[in-house]
Amino acid sequence: MQASHQPPPMPAEQPQRLPRGGRIVNDFSIQVATVNGSGSQTANLVLMRSIFQMGVPVSGKNLFPSNIQGLPTWFTIRANRDGYIARKKEIDFLVAMNPESAREDVLALPPGAAVLYDEPLQLTGLRSDLHYYAAPFDRLVAPVCPEAKLRKLVRNMIYVGILAELLGIDPEQIRKALYKQFGERKKKAADLNWGAVQAGIDYARSNLPKTDPYFIEPMDRTAGKLVIEGNTAAALGCMFAGMTVCTWYPITPSSSLAEALMAFMERFRRDPETGKATYAIVQAEDELASIGMAVGAGWAGARAMTCTSGPGISLMSEFVGLAYFAEIPVVIIDVQRVGPSTGLPTRTMQGDTLKNAVLSHGDTRHPILFPSCPEECFTMAIDAFDLAEQFQTPVFINMDLDLGMNLWMSDPLPYPDKPMQRGKVLTAEDLERLGGFARYRDVDGDGVGWRTLPGTPHPKAAYFTRGTGHTEQATYSEKPEDWIRNIDRIARKFETLRKHLPPPAQFLAAGARIGLVGAGTSRYAMEESRDQLSREAGIEASWMRLTAYPFPPELEAFIEQHERVYVIDQNRDAQLLGLMRLDLPAHCIAKLRSVRYYGGLPLDARTVTEQILAQEVQG
Repeated sequence: MQASHQPPPMPAEQPQRLPRGGRIVNDFSIQVATVNGSGSQTANLVLMRSIFQMGVPVSGKNLFPSNIQGLPTWFTIRANRDGYIARKKEIDFLVAMNPESAREDVLALPPGAAVLYDEPLQLTGLRSDLHYYAAPFDRLVAPVCPEAKLRKLVRNMIYVGILAELLGIDPEQIRKALYKQFGERKKKAADLNWGAVQAGIDYARSNLPKTDPYFIEPMDRTAGKLVIEGNTAAALGCMFAGMTVCTWYPITPSSSLAEALMAFMERFRRDPETGKATYAIVQAEDELASIGMAVGAGWAGARAMTCTSGPGISLMSEFVGLAYFAEIPVVIIDVQRVGPSTGLPTRTMQGDTLKNAVLSHGDTRHPILFPSCPEECFTMAIDAFDLAEQFQTPVFINMDLDLGMNLWMSDPLPYPDKPMQRGKVLTAEDLERLGGFARYRDVDGDGVGWRTLPGTPHPKAAYFTRGTGHTEQATYSEKPEDWIRNIDRIARKFETLRKHLPPPAQFLAAGARIGLVGAGTSRYAMEESRDQLSREAGIEASWMRLTAYPFPPELEAFIEQHERVYVIDQNRDAQLLGLMRLDLPAHCIAKLRSVRYYGGLPLDARTVTEQILAQEVQG
């Protein structure tokens, strides 16, 4: 930031007023309850980033309605010195700014929680076991923001300042985060908001003696890390994978992935001499058109993809079946939300596990990658394009809204260190040497046939791409033996693919009788639950995080080492468990138990722990 754009100085340091009793440091959650469309997102991101900049592990969960504005919205920040970043079930510090939800939000708090609220709400009479802080937000923002029409947006920064003073968040970090959020082009707006932060700090110092036990203190747990959304990381991965065609139709929660991809490609994928784009990103008229164009581009030799959510996947079924049987590479990123039907478009779920594994009619099985963090969103996007072309098949990446649209701490994204894997593609020179080829013949015993790309300049390059029955030479056939040979070969290809998928992550606890298995963002609740079981109930547990389907041989070995294995699902019907039952031998299936949550909130560890303990009592 240039000298002319430096923010104004911080307020002078003041002695901290300590509460009675013990201090709870870097281990609590903050929930900000506002109205959708009120501009609170900027304030919440500044607050979260300030804690992150102090070296404290942090995560943010945005719970917002499906309408444009007017309904309640919540943003939850969890700070945890031990690095737990799953959603915490309990709220420790509530910022109540919404009259419609304030009463319900306060009544849901555990005893001893703190409440900062807009003074006219008069919440102190609801309960006597909470720490209350009232502030006149409208009165405080008026002298800071003379323009009345802007006050609704600026007033949220008042609570950022008050929290900074009450919790001990370094105002310098608030200042840095705020000016980073607005950037140099919006210095005037940043100055205005910084004034509101200062007003909040000053008011808290003069009028709000601290009574709650919650504090933020500097740590060194976030050095070298960044904060990024999963959708943004996935978009970067697609670009680094060499993606040249993306076709999509807007749908929450995947739209921001396509939007981020457009921004990155516009910046980095233009011919330096002509300035022309070397890619195509097309917003189609619907999901059927988008998958159709992506499959067509994959057939033509492009690295092609689409991104969508559950309702879009449903519409794509027939084209995905065509790509599976005609053996055309395409990548499909599914940022899952709550269903069925329209469902809850702005809530998170892992409800497409079974559907994506067998999408389309007949005998189909598709590989799925399960990223759990932004770094894996990046690396698995690259893996998906390689796998799609190596095995000439659709490849799914199953994300969820929590991962895709929320901000996560992440290690730096690793620069790719391996060349693209384009798979078995014959050139004109190859054809001249071989004298021809059979498109659907298994020459190498791995189930994968050789292909040519349209436009290959050789008379033997052509073949029919069929969605109907065909021979090894791609000629039409309805003979049972041709059909069986082809379907069996594709199944053999699926088994070969199993050896090329990312390996699972696992932790084996000495003497553990039970194991936990999850995928994707279930990782964070699963790992924390394992520690809760050990610390609170004396139950040692191992865990395994699956990264891909088809499942690896390590899964069967993991199950065999434990008496019972709890499979964690973020859906009603235990879909991950169901898919495991289709894949595993009977003696392993008998050990499986289900842990499920499907309310639309990000999964928390306490929910997992309570369900496991209840089943352990039953034996």
